[in-house]
Amino acid sequence: MNPTAELTDRDATRTRLEEHLVSLPGNRLLIGLDVDGTLVDHDGVMSPPMRRVLQKAANEHVVVISTGRSLGATLPIVQAAGITSGYAVCSNGAVTLELDPEADGGYRIIDTRVFQPGHALRTLRDVAPDAHYAVEKADGSFHATTGFQDSSFGVQAQERPLDDLLELEAVRVVVHVPDLTPQEFSRVIAESGVHGVEYSIGWTAWLDMAAPGVSKATALETVRESLGVQLEHTVAVGDGFNDTEMLQWAGVGVAMGQAPQGVKDVADIVTDSVYEDGTVLVLQTLLR
Repeated sequence: MNPTAELTDRDATRTRLEEHLVSLPGNRLLIGLDVDGTLVDHDGVMSPPMRRVLQKAANEHVVVISTGRSLGATLPIVQAAGITSGYAVCSNGAVTLELDPEADGGYRIIDTRVFQPGHALRTLRDVAPDAHYAVEKADGSFHATTGFQDSSFGVQAQERPLDDLLELEAVRVVVHVPDLTPQEFSRVIAESGVHGVEYSIGWTAWLDMAAPGVSKATALETVRESLGVQLEHTVAVGDGFNDTEMLQWAGVGVAMGQAPQGVKDVADIVTDSVYEDGTVLVLQTLLR
């Protein structure tokens, strides 16, 4: 790429961001930040500029790491970023942590939203008999059917038969069908008539379920209310369909450059991609 053209594109992004964020610097802000595809790339790498500006943002504002990751997979990101204050919303809103260096492990759990997934799992078992299932409990442990292990859990899942999972109280349920495309899986979910839980289809044939009405946005709103931050002083950045609620909730919702069009459509503004440090541009604008 022509270096001049690249510079022009980045300057254009800065200009667009400044137009939407111009009134915010100087106020106490609540900033909700997705992790994968927003703070780190899809190989899990956080760039040095991202780490530096994230630490500065956490010192000046209320940063809320907002992710679909479980508790065990979120904490390493917080530690790698070197931030010790603020909050983390895990499991798509089902578990909220307050970061505190004085607390055991550097955090305390301040809210959990649990549900009984048995009915939904029985329904899905009928329409997707080859699916793999995992249940996350409020203590951060994962229990999964045979052969279902994933690094995004952050812990080793304890293998158990599906009949056992039906009886557990959950903060999150993960369903994965390796032989289906996301489009095929979406049709299966629609045909299953699963109700009583919130769910989002990810980049692959992967389904996350949470308690009714729970999302990153509901958890962020609880934090906002407890701190007394004005809604117009909130910003959210994300790239996935599980970010759409928080992008719509925020005073300014920012979609990453690589986000699907459906995510961009609900955002107020689009920044550069994660590989171009699009979130760095957002935070730099807010810190001026």
